[in-house]
Amino acid sequence: MSADLRWLPAATLDELWEGDLAEVEVGGDAVLLAHLPGGELRAYQALCPHSEFPLASGDLDGGVLTCAAHGWEFDLLTGRGVNPDSCRLYTFPVRLEGERIDVAVPADGLRHHNRCRG
Repeated sequence: MSADLRWLPAATLDELWEGDLAEVEVGGDAVLLAHLPGGELRAYQALCPHSEFPLASGDLDGGVLTCAAHGWEFDLLTGRGVNPDSCRLYTFPVRLEGERIDVAVPADGLRHHNRCRG
């Protein structure tokens, strides 16, 4: 990931409750925000790396997200694929500033995502 990152506001805790997922646009990137059980915040690419289906419409069970399109599973604590385990979500740095959730995107003007084939 580029050393030149831009921290941008993405949402607030009032908009993303614990256990929720949301797709937001941050600096031109579609980002999946996850407020995991236990309070952890994570930010990943918003589209499934397999079929580019919106991950926010998937099923979150604990920390595992299942894509609604083809059932691919991802561990949202790490971004690693569970099924298949050879895939990984592109990860964006995320931080909490008071009640505001900020996400850092590279300042290179590119779309940031991983692609995997089944």
